[in-house]
Amino acid sequence: MDGQKQKWMKPDMTEALPELPARLEVEGVSIDYGSRRALTDVTFQVPHGQQVAVVGPNGAGKSTLFKALVGLIPISSGEIRIHGKSLQSHEDCVAYIPQREEVDWRFPVTVRDVVMMGRYGRRIGAKRSRKDDREAVENRLRQLGLAGLAGQPISHLSGGQQQRVFIARALAQDPHILLMDEPFSGVDISTQEATLELLDQLREAQVTVLVSTHDLDLAARRFERILLLNGKVIGFGEAGEVFQPDKLREAFSGHLLVMEGAVLVDDCCAGERSTPSHTHAHSHMEGHHHHD
Repeated sequence: MDGQKQKWMKPDMTEALPELPARLEVEGVSIDYGSRRALTDVTFQVPHGQQVAVVGPNGAGKSTLFKALVGLIPISSGEIRIHGKSLQSHEDCVAYIPQREEVDWRFPVTVRDVVMMGRYGRRIGAKRSRKDDREAVENRLRQLGLAGLAGQPISHLSGGQQQRVFIARALAQDPHILLMDEPFSGVDISTQEATLELLDQLREAQVTVLVSTHDLDLAARRFERILLLNGKVIGFGEAGEVFQPDKLREAFSGHLLVMEGAVLVDDCCAGERSTPSHTHAHSHMEGHHHHD
């Protein structure tokens, strides 16, 4: 990928089948950053094995939600339940693939080191077989087409290869729920196609998946449900009921234009970060991507 002809293998997701239904319930969750409220009273439920696209403008709280779901940041109020139990009751049940821009790619670790991190996570000190860990890591490296790069420093890899390394790390964790933050942003077409193929495999394996994206067309075509977010839940359900002009106007404010059945979103200035201007579209028009 990223200019290379190396082809990845289809992951055998039967190795990662969860033993229990991974139903995700988020009830009344609010999150504060200091004096600023990032999310307010977020409530939704994702049935076991469903795939949800999380959509909203820059600064809407998509990354914040993901970090709360994996326990990286505390919630101010509300409750998150998996398998009917609180988030704190689970170890490594949720895997998180962050945006590439949030990773320090200069850190001196190899590809194999990064994937091995998926076998440890929050289970430091727990009893486990090192042989099993090594076998799981080698399997994921092979399945993601990374076996030949296992000893390479992560900094030497292309963007698409780095993306695959973090996918391999997440799969090595054998998660019941997988969170992918903007996986289609800043990678080439081959990596996008490979990621979509992985999503198909995860669907077959009944792994619950949440993916944040700015591509409304992709969200409508490839995901069972849409979570439209902007500091709160604007809509949650199938694309046809969520991607309504009134809901999109509420989510994207003045950055929305409805024209001849196509919804155009100009999200150049809505977020906290300085990002290039771009437009995405829902209908038969293509969208570009950038970050929450």
